[in-house]
Amino acid sequence: MSAPTSAPAQTLLRMPAWAAWLYRVNQHLSTDLFGGPRVLKLAWIINAQKLGSLPFVLLLMWGYGRWTTVAWIYLALYGSYGVCWFLKDMTFPDLSWQRRVTWGGAAAAFLLGLAPYWVLPWLLVSGRGHPPHAHEVLGVAIGLHSVGLFLMVAADAQKTFTLRVRPGLITNGMFRFVRHPNYLGEMMLYAAYALLVGHWLAWTILLVIWGVEFMPNMLAKEASLARYADWAGYRARTGALLPRVWP
Repeated sequence: MSAPTSAPAQTLLRMPAWAAWLYRVNQHLSTDLFGGPRVLKLAWIINAQKLGSLPFVLLLMWGYGRWTTVAWIYLALYGSYGVCWFLKDMTFPDLSWQRRVTWGGAAAAFLLGLAPYWVLPWLLVSGRGHPPHAHEVLGVAIGLHSVGLFLMVAADAQKTFTLRVRPGLITNGMFRFVRHPNYLGEMMLYAAYALLVGHWLAWTILLVIWGVEFMPNMLAKEASLARYADWAGYRARTGALLPRVWP
């Protein structure tokens, strides 16, 4: 997952009004809430949640005494994803997450943007979810997670290293057919978790996050990239999240 840093005014003007408003609200909540000095890196908050997911799920399993096969699969997938995210941030960090935030912004970023993801394993381990018993569904979830993790890491790596040597629009590699492969990978990861949980609330949480956070970020990125001359042609031949299969 990636997000643009604070977008300039001209970029926001190129966005739909609702998306620009949500983008401004998200930026304020996660950066300057309650004001004060910006003493924390947003990346520190994100990494804490990602790395904390493995012990959090393990603690849930111990607390509820549920050591089921699906719970172990969830723990393995979610925990390994958190480690991969941390390693990614240590080796090729996304500059979007390196901005400094206030204590209030850090709290808002964690409670509103990150902690809701922990509701999913709670639903599963507490017994409120309806985990799949069919091996086919488990297989689909694991496969979806594997491909999603690859897409997210590979796209972020290509973006980071390409922009270091050649700033501008990236239209090849992972971005050849899809404009936001990193977001697609992130969504596939959490869709796999929702499949394992088997509860409507899991999907509701994901849809809210995707609509309120992911969509404004993607539109802000596209509005920023629109300044390049070859943007119109690139946009016409690609899909936002899935390859374009029609003219």
